[in-house]
Amino acid sequence: MAGWLGALKKTRNLLGKVFSAKTNLEEMEVDEIEEILLRSDVPVRLTMAIVDELESPSRKASRKERLGAMLLKELGEAKTFEWEAEPKPHVILLLGVNGSGKTTTAAKLATRALGRGLKPMLCGSDTFRAAGSSQLKLWSERVGCDFVGGEMGHDAAGVAYNAVDSALEKSCDVVLVDTAGRMHTKTPLMDELPKMCRAMNKRLPGAPHEVWMVLDASLGQNAIIQAKQFNEVVALTGIVVTKLDGSSKAGFLFSVRAELNVPILFAGLGEGEADLVPFNANEFVDALFDDNGESTGSTD
Repeated sequence: MAGWLGALKKTRNLLGKVFSAKTNLEEMEVDEIEEILLRSDVPVRLTMAIVDELESPSRKASRKERLGAMLLKELGEAKTFEWEAEPKPHVILLLGVNGSGKTTTAAKLATRALGRGLKPMLCGSDTFRAAGSSQLKLWSERVGCDFVGGEMGHDAAGVAYNAVDSALEKSCDVVLVDTAGRMHTKTPLMDELPKMCRAMNKRLPGAPHEVWMVLDASLGQNAIIQAKQFNEVVALTGIVVTKLDGSSKAGFLFSVRAELNVPILFAGLGEGEADLVPFNANEFVDALFDDNGESTGSTD
């Protein structure tokens, strides 16, 4: 199973030049430090604060302790998703742009639910593309859980309604609704999301209970721009970050709380089914500083 150290290797290769205790910062120009931080997509405001901290008089605390506290504060208070949360079924709507990894994330979340002894259902509401939900159907068969999908051209809101209806009939604990990948600039597709929420709420008052945005880490700060547009259409309750292992821009995660005011709930550390793990701020920050070795990620 992938771990935080391995997943953040590319970002750490950049930030290590500033964060590592082995680096002599006196030999580096301020512009060089700023460039390294910004290339890792650390937000400008935080970059300036880090530079100020590094230029301040030396204290007894180590560089890791001083900067680590700043970074943890930026990530905000941790929130753990409670799989057993009421009511049942607990409906989770997954949003994101094309290629963000929504479908695979939905399947991995269903696997996590099964691992906790729950009965999940996967809903493929991507009716925008031909065979849009077929991949998720294959995942449901592989994972071993119920599935409801829709054909191309069908009403996505109707598919979501049917999924909630079926989940109630089958006494499912969790419904994971995978939506069509859509660009935040496409108004018709964005307008479809509130309609889907209204349809699910009609069948089960309060649904969807969670709205999670799946962000591709390789996009860095651009992912935040996308999420802000989605958040204006349907209020987000959480963030799932994918493809951390292939990105050198993990610094963008320090923008999530400030820009979106929602918690990061899960992170994808690799391609395996077990590599989607609850986001752990302490392990994330520690991995940015680490100079050696590998570790395994949290599985709780």
